[in-house]
Amino acid sequence: MDRQEEYYSHLNSSEKIRTDDYIAGLAKGLALLEAFGVDRQRLNVTQVSERTGISRTAARRYLKTLKFLGYLETDEHYYWLTHRVLRFTSSYLSSAHLPKVAQSFLNLLCNQTKLTFSIVVLDEHEVVPIARSYLPQQDNLRVSPFGMHLGNRLPAHATSTGKVLLSALSFNDQKAWVEKYGLTRLTPFTVIDHQVFIEKLQRISETHYCLSKEEHELGIIAIAVPVMNTQGKTIAALNCISQTNRVEESYLIEQVLPLLRNTANELRHII
Repeated sequence: MDRQEEYYSHLNSSEKIRTDDYIAGLAKGLALLEAFGVDRQRLNVTQVSERTGISRTAARRYLKTLKFLGYLETDEHYYWLTHRVLRFTSSYLSSAHLPKVAQSFLNLLCNQTKLTFSIVVLDEHEVVPIARSYLPQQDNLRVSPFGMHLGNRLPAHATSTGKVLLSALSFNDQKAWVEKYGLTRLTPFTVIDHQVFIEKLQRISETHYCLSKEEHELGIIAIAVPVMNTQGKTIAALNCISQTNRVEESYLIEQVLPLLRNTANELRHII
């Protein structure tokens, strides 16, 4: 009789994999690369061990291997990422379908309004821009002052796109997400009450848009709508972001929101 199949379940998704198909060493190596972030760009062996749960002995071996492969650099005490890790980003952006088809739509929206637009996806407790509006005359603005440059990671709970994407989850999944990641106060306007936040997600689910003002950064306002596929599943969020001293809430709702909804509808039929 064949033995019963055993599976690993992913902690942050519904993915499962047979135990025999799971390569623990690869998973640990990737977890080690993910340990480096904006909050900690240089790490020593002890810090890597603490962040990943890998023993110090194993962490040292992984670090030395990744340094040998060119993904890390070191001064023999601290390690940091090299440009080689960008191979993964560039490969994704050049091959993924959504960023490609969305680019012309984002540029058109930018040309119509002179505002900044982006396509954003949810990655656990953060949102990540995968496409952003760009016009040739904006060469001096390739890096957005709003933190919306490609690959940048922003806290989902305090952004318009994050709340739109979280509103697409089931009520139980929303509660589980809030309990797991919490609601960190970033400005005086960040919603940190769990019940209030869940209620806000429910309203966003009903209205299909989110206006967020100064919740992540003072002086910044944004509005977002869901981007769905042909099956009606939310796969991304489309947003417009600007400064509070440049645009009013009424303008975003009355003028920009219809443009966002029309664009999201057009994207739905081609993605």
